[in-house]
Parts: sequence; structure tokens; C-alpha cells
Amino acid sequence: MERRTFLRGAVIGTSVATFGGTLMRGAAYAAPAQPGPGPYGALAAADGNGIQLPSGFTSRVIARSGQQVTGTSYTWHNAPDGGACYADGTGWIYVSNSEINPGGGVGAVKFNSSGTITGAHRVLSNTRQNCAGGKTPWNTWLSCEEVSLGYVYESDPWGVNAATRRDAMGRFKHEAAAADPVRKAIYLTEDESNGCFYRFVPTTWGNLSAGTLQVLKAGTATSGSFTWANVPDPDGSPTVTRDQVSGAKRFNGGEGCHYANDTAWFTTKGDNRVWKLNLASSTYELAYDDSLVSGSAPLTGVDNITGAASGDLFVAEDGGNMEICVLTPSDVVAPFLRISGQSGSEITGPAFSPNGQRLYFSSQRGTTGSSSGGITYEVTGPFRS
Repeated sequence: MERRTFLRGAVIGTSVATFGGTLMRGAAYAAPAQPGPGPYGALAAADGNGIQLPSGFTSRVIARSGQQVTGTSYTWHNAPDGGACYADGTGWIYVSNSEINPGGGVGAVKFNSSGTITGAHRVLSNTRQNCAGGKTPWNTWLSCEEVSLGYVYESDPWGVNAATRRDAMGRFKHEAAAADPVRKAIYLTEDESNGCFYRFVPTTWGNLSAGTLQVLKAGTATSGSFTWANVPDPDGSPTVTRDQVSGAKRFNGGEGCHYANDTAWFTTKGDNRVWKLNLASSTYELAYDDSLVSGSAPLTGVDNITGAASGDLFVAEDGGNMEICVLTPSDVVAPFLRISGQSGSEITGPAFSPNGQRLYFSSQRGTTGSSSGGITYEVTGPFRS
């Protein structure tokens, strides 16, 4: 994602806003209740890695840009960005994009059942500014190029099979992807200030070589019904993809995307919103909007998003207080962790291990503020199930 700067009020600390029956849902919005602790409680003082965490949680560094991953000969990439975890026997793999141009690509770290690093390898090379992406149900990683007329690359987290460019998924400034196995579609965000929200419907589920790219159509309101319309020319030339369908709904800087339980959640960083698509009813609404929070908002600079088995959403900040915030099914939003001393960076790539007890993420530019200063972390603790 492109770096953007946001102004924020007083430091939130451990505050949280609760929002009645719905969490900041546009016209249904009511004034938030009194702030209180989030589901994990207060953040403690920063640990040795500069991370503030709730009680019972610990952090470790698993990789640094330009340095060999511990116990391996593999050098970790610059500007680590979007990521995901994959079961690997009794262990797992964490993949991570590299948001540099040229070069880009994807790297991966392997862990055994106890969390010990057992290897690291390259997954994708020679692409451009690989930002976010998404995991498929058939265990591949969709790595998205955040450049004009960018592509989606389907890659093998184990690095055995060569990555494949998926032209049918369209050419635009891709950000994130999320797979919906019920409707057999892949949702895609676009990081433009007047971007769109798309879905790709493969001709054959599990094979992304051919299919139909569609764009969401709706009014200008923050809630309502939506439909899908086919994009006539997914290659974005001579007319850019987002301008090909009249009535396509515009979103201000599409970022992270997550699917769960007939719902697609996605973020728009230009207006600090989290959107909710109710896919069974074809309706949409706001799940979070910092402009509707009285006082200081607990989540600013919304970016990558992932979900936990509990139904909690974890949203990483680009800017703000360098936090990952949790949005719960009971309509609570609160800081889960905060990185100190890295205000020139952003948090990227949150993803849970298969057992849900380890959270991986990166500080894209670390303490240096440079793409060569990226740090990738692991947090372990009693996550809600």
C-alpha cells in the first residue's frame, strides 16, 4: 500500500468504543457508550521488541529485511507486506509479499509444530510492488501488484511450483483478495482514491486461468443494496478497468479484504472505514467509520485486515499509533497491540497460524523508516477461540 499520513487526536491508550447493536453502521449510528477495556484488556509497557501487548502475550522477531532468517541461509526481503499462513504437516508456513518496485515478489518462512523456524525460501520473483493478496481454499497465495495495470500472481507457498500470472483477474492497482467458497468467487480491492470493488468468478472453481471479472454497482450512500456487472475489458486498455461500467460504486483507497460466514469485510484507507458486504442478502453497510466516533478514534489509517476463529477482526494501521486493533462480534473496537518507536512505518500482513494461537505481521519500514528496515514479528498468547 502507498504510505499516507493521518492526523489523530489524543493517544487512545487502552480505550475502546462500544456501539450498541451495530458497530458504526452509517445511518443507524448512535453515540458510542463510555470507553472501556477491550476483550484482551490493557496494553502493557513495550517489551524488548518495542511492542505493547495485553497480559499473557509475548512477541519475537522472526525476520529482518536484508538479513538471513534465523537458522537459514535465506535473506528476508525488503518492505514486507501482505501475508498468510498455510498448514504444513504438523507445522505451518507464513508467506509475505515484498512491496518494492522493481523486484517485488514473495518470501516464506517454515515452522515446525513447536514454532521453531525450520526453513525459508522464495515463492515469487521479478514482479512489481507486491502489496496485499489473499489465500485460496486450494492453498495457493494470490500476490497482488499495487501498480497501474498491475496483475495478480497465483503462487505456491512451498515454492515448488512456478507462479502463474492470472490475466483474467484484471489489470488495475490491485490491493487485496479474499476467496468465497460458497459463491465460488474471489473478491478484489483497488487502491485508488476513486477505486472499485470487484469479484472474479472462475469458469471452474479452483482454476483461475479463465472466468468473468465483475464490479460492484450501488448508489452513493454508505448502506443499501448492490449488484454485480461484468467488466467488458479486464485488461484495462484503452479504458481503465474502474471506468468501464456506469454506476460502479467508488471507494476511497481499497485496502485489506477478508471473507467469513457469507460476509466480505474490506477497508478503505482514504476515509478510514471498514465496510461489510452481506453477500447472502446483497446489501452493504459501514462496520466502522472513525469520523463518527466522538473524541479520539481507536482505529486510524485502516489497512490490512484478517479474522480469527472467534469472529474477531484484526485491522492493521498504516500510520495512526502503529496499532493492530480488534473489532469484535459484540461491536467493540480496541487496540490489541502497539509498536513503539516506529512512526515512519506501517503494520502489514497480519495472519494467524493454523491453530489460531500465533499472529504474524510486519513493520514494513521498522525503526529506519526505509524499505530496507522491515521487521517481521510473531505474537503468541491466549487468543479467543
